Amino acid sequence: MPGAAKSTEPKSPNRLVAVTLDEDSIGRGNPDQEHERAIAIFDILEENSFTIPGREGPFTLTLGLVESKLAFAIRTEAGDPVMTHLLSLTPFRRVIRDYEMICESYYNAIKTASPTQIEAIDMGRRGLHNEASDLLKQRLEGKVDLDHQTARRLFTLVFALHWKA
Repeated sequence: MPGAAKSTEPKSPNRLVAVTLDEDSIGRGNPDQEHERAIAIFDILEENSFTIPGREGPFTLTLGLVESKLAFAIRTEAGDPVMTHLLSLTPFRRVIRDYEMICESYYNAIKTASPTQIEAIDMGRRGLHNEASDLLKQRLEGKVDLDHQTARRLFTLVFALHWKA
């Protein structure tokens, strides 16, 4: 919007300033997957809260796969290693499967369903997204502190890594 003022408040150091995907372990996706991944990363970087207890940020994050676990390789903005946390994806299997099904229903409903039906499906989709975000926060507890919105955005990226076109 022309003339809109940007916030001049300094950003918290407890944030991510870069998110990358380890292509060696995750691999490249098809164009739709790459687009979804890029949007998810953009949304994370736009606004996030990412704190490592006892460490000063800002941080960079590289996501990869190590022995079927999601690897959070965290560094300082200058590139110094902070930690790598391996996160089992097993607890996410059900919610990822359910989320994938409800997203498919949502995109199909947009084509033919009434606004009331679309809204009902979307409420279910948002509820599952919140459930997955809470699970992510829980699984990272003690290692990384996230606010709700950052957890939602990170789950979107985790889902985009599994999304099948």
